[in-house]
Amino acid sequence: MLLVEDHEESRRGLEAAFSREKYEILSASSSKQAIELIERTELDVIVSDLRLPDGTALDILRAAQMQELPPRVIIVTAFGTIESAVEAMRDGAYDYLTKPVNIHELRVKVAKAMEVVALQRENRALRRALDGQSCFEGLLGASKEMKEVFEKIRTIADTRATVLIEGESGTGKELVARAIHKASSRRDKPFIPIHCAALSENLIESELFGYEKGAFTGAATRKQGLFELADGGTVLLDEVSEIPLATQVKLLRVLETREFLRVGGVEPVQVDVRVVAATNRSLAEEVEEGRFREDLFYRLNVVRIELPPLRMRQEDIPLLIEHFLRVFEKEHGRPRLQLTPQALQKLVEYPWPGNVRQLRNVIENLVLFARGETIDVQDLPSEFLAPPKDPITLDLGMPLDLLERKAIERTLIATGGNRSRAAEMLGISRRTLLRKIKELGLEG
Repeated sequence: MLLVEDHEESRRGLEAAFSREKYEILSASSSKQAIELIERTELDVIVSDLRLPDGTALDILRAAQMQELPPRVIIVTAFGTIESAVEAMRDGAYDYLTKPVNIHELRVKVAKAMEVVALQRENRALRRALDGQSCFEGLLGASKEMKEVFEKIRTIADTRATVLIEGESGTGKELVARAIHKASSRRDKPFIPIHCAALSENLIESELFGYEKGAFTGAATRKQGLFELADGGTVLLDEVSEIPLATQVKLLRVLETREFLRVGGVEPVQVDVRVVAATNRSLAEEVEEGRFREDLFYRLNVVRIELPPLRMRQEDIPLLIEHFLRVFEKEHGRPRLQLTPQALQKLVEYPWPGNVRQLRNVIENLVLFARGETIDVQDLPSEFLAPPKDPITLDLGMPLDLLERKAIERTLIATGGNRSRAAEMLGISRRTLLRKIKELGLEG
């Protein structure tokens, strides 16, 4: 911070008042000295007397406002010059105090100004990140996990390899599939997402592969299937684990031969389609349980991309918040908003069971109902203010095997019984988890 005061005794008094704070303090005795410091130093807050030997605090304010990130200017004025201080606030000064200065009040104003500048610096860093290496084909992330995803996409995008994307609901599996398509030479051809869970067992085959005229009652004309429509492009089989076993056989044939028969047809239809599959389950577990063909699993699992849940990449949350704020401000015609550090911390610490999809929804809600230009803790939905739910009670002398049992039980419940994800959350291998489940009698 910069203290500007021409009276040496008053200036030293201000320096002493802030000596115990964690601020780097610079001082100047004239407008000229202050402006020189402003031009060569990135300052957060300036406290300046209104009247100086060679000018006024208004000269300092104008110099401050020319900086890339303007420091906040607090003006100290005698009672008879309050009108000038109010005018300075209209011109962009942060606040003012009258002499004699109440040091406690000044400390409070400086602390609040520091918070505002810190938030602006963070927002600037986020905007630069959005414009830089943290954005890839519509995906956002600066975390190690997401950078690894970006690198894998770059490596395999222009190949014909099938890709299996695994991740919890809301982690952005379809966005990854689209990024693969956009980064490939197929980008100008169709990208067709197929939501397998939304298709009934009776309809899925005709939707995927089409049908011939007269193939069944109501088939008045030939219809192309989604694979045929995607020729030259990419097909996303979303929630691929929901495909019935009978259709899995035909899908396997498409992957092996790049051809299929329409329902009721006898002539093979050849297609050049890149297949990307996505699931919120572990296909390896589905194979073990007999619900998914092992040969199809190996055909799909040529390249595997595992998307981390949002709680495992907390450093990406501020970046995503900044992105969604800008998107929804523009969409709903709202002014530019910013979160206080306390509100941002609450959002970062939240476990986000619905992942990025849930975060997107929460930020849109905050933008719609914002009452000012700053979003604080009290503006957040109630679930962010509640204490953590259902903690594990640790009694003194509790046997370790009982504590281990509770931890495994809670984690399996939280993951919906997904053992691979439970093992990851517990920090152990899947094989170790399976052994412990058996030892602790948790198989039922």
